[in-house]
Amino acid sequence: MIPGLGNIAFKNLLARFGDPERVFQANISELIDVEGIRKDLALNIAGKKYRGDPQSELRKAKSQGIRVITYSDPAYPRALKEIYDPPMLLYLKGKDIPGNTTFIAVVGSRNATHYGLKAAEMIGQGLARRGLGVVSGMARGIDSASHWGCLRGLGFTVAVLGTGIDIIYPGSNKNLFQQITEKGAVISEFSMGTPPTPNNFPMRNRIISGLSRGVVIVEATKNSGSLITASLALEHGREVFAVPGSIESFKSTGCHFLIKQGARLIENSDDILEELGLNCPYMPKTDTFKQASMPPMDESERTIYDIIGDYPIHIDQISRSGKLEPGEVSSTLMRMELKGMIRQLPGKMFVR
Repeated sequence: MIPGLGNIAFKNLLARFGDPERVFQANISELIDVEGIRKDLALNIAGKKYRGDPQSELRKAKSQGIRVITYSDPAYPRALKEIYDPPMLLYLKGKDIPGNTTFIAVVGSRNATHYGLKAAEMIGQGLARRGLGVVSGMARGIDSASHWGCLRGLGFTVAVLGTGIDIIYPGSNKNLFQQITEKGAVISEFSMGTPPTPNNFPMRNRIISGLSRGVVIVEATKNSGSLITASLALEHGREVFAVPGSIESFKSTGCHFLIKQGARLIENSDDILEELGLNCPYMPKTDTFKQASMPPMDESERTIYDIIGDYPIHIDQISRSGKLEPGEVSSTLMRMELKGMIRQLPGKMFVR
């Protein structure tokens, strides 16, 4: 909570003095002698000029069941120490991050299509079934779908926030936040009460990458923040994977760009394990991994089901493709939706 003190300078101070207490006992000249410590910063440290009250911060964290994990704490993730600028402390709510678990990051578009959400959930669940964990940013869209997939596969998932750990963002993820804190871990490097400002999210992306053995990008444009995570993954020596989309989908242009640049094209979790040289059998878990069997279909239902895919299709296109009367298509679609075979999206669009 010293103004102007970043992770690199903090790390250099610990390397020189051994522990924070000795840092505060050092004089100005000793502090300035450390790489990255300017005179104004040395004055802040020596004068203990904090942003807010550290004791109050600790009490607030404790009252909400939040732990502060320091860089030297045994519970601090080993993989995160490998990156250039690891956070010197983490706020953690939930369980300790298991040191013997291989984590894969799954990130992508906040405004994802049905196809992207389905792919992210399937990959998250498949990784959990293989005993791997999933890391993501708990954002709307792909991030949330991958967390839910891992939870439904009874795996361990880590959400890395771009806010203070006491702020749930977006608010619609309140239930997901609760589930992750009960069965996984939510972490943040930001002080309590930190709002979701834009510059926070690129910073948190390095933690997502740092915790992971590889990063999977699902549905990302060329301007997506997910490509920042992919770039950080390469800097950290992590593998980069991308899920292909339709050539007509603007949302997958970033994924296709990564594939052209050498990212591994994947279709499922087994592709990830193969690339990483991992041989993890399916875990004996009772979960939702297996798809429910389809109910019996009559001829018109079968025709329409074959036309509808994972990308939304308009009711008029279904009618034209199947050479069916609009009235018959409408009634059949309603019947199929009630059976749980398809889903209607806004604008008379349908997906499986």
